[in-house]
Amino acid sequence: MINTNFQYLSKGDGQPIIILHGLMGGLSNFNDVFDFFPEIGYRIIAPELPVYSSSIIDTNLKHFSKYVYSFIKHLGLKNVILLGNSMGGHVGLIFAKLYPELVKGLVLTGSSGLYENSMGDSYPRREDYKFIKKKTENVFYNAKVATKELIDEVYETVNDRKKLIKILALAKSAIRHNMSKDLPKIKIPTALIWGKNDNVTPPNVALEFDKLMPNSDLFWIDKCGHAPMMEHPKKFNEILKLWLLKKRF
Repeated sequence: MINTNFQYLSKGDGQPIIILHGLMGGLSNFNDVFDFFPEIGYRIIAPELPVYSSSIIDTNLKHFSKYVYSFIKHLGLKNVILLGNSMGGHVGLIFAKLYPELVKGLVLTGSSGLYENSMGDSYPRREDYKFIKKKTENVFYNAKVATKELIDEVYETVNDRKKLIKILALAKSAIRHNMSKDLPKIKIPTALIWGKNDNVTPPNVALEFDKLMPNSDLFWIDKCGHAPMMEHPKKFNEILKLWLLKKRF
């Protein structure tokens, strides 16, 4: 049974772009997307994925994709563009596999689905603040993007036992749901926007996505890590805008 008590943000009118956030990433990671795209005729919608509110049985990526399906049906949307970072991209891929008739386009940035280098399977040093700080900074090319507020949030999350159990369950779910055999069947137009210095889903992952997906376009952002929309928001928005216009979305 999918919960329909959705928490989400919405801004603008027009072609719907649904944001799917990462495992450790909040909706604020996409602030610049929210500011930019409603000004040029798109509706940006970002549901809060039930990372910590689902039962442990439902803490998996397939359940989250079904949650997104219920959300889209709840709002009466169709022909959506899914924009996913990290785990959110993986949820988008599973959604596209299950419900291709609802998806007009996919945008993947630092997406899991093939390979992801996480902080570690068990967070053995989760009480070590310096360790968490270093790991959080490692997500970005420019360590300054990892503000103290962000590091504190990650530190608090991984030291909350209930949240940590959910995080580990989702990390295992991502490994189980390897998409290599599914990607050739996903014919939806797909933009791959990747940081050249991504340590979590390295550049070879983007190349593999591009090789396996029959209708993909790969774009690189230099001096950029795992979250291009945070680290180089103007460049990210420009690449996405031009791709959307080229595809006439």
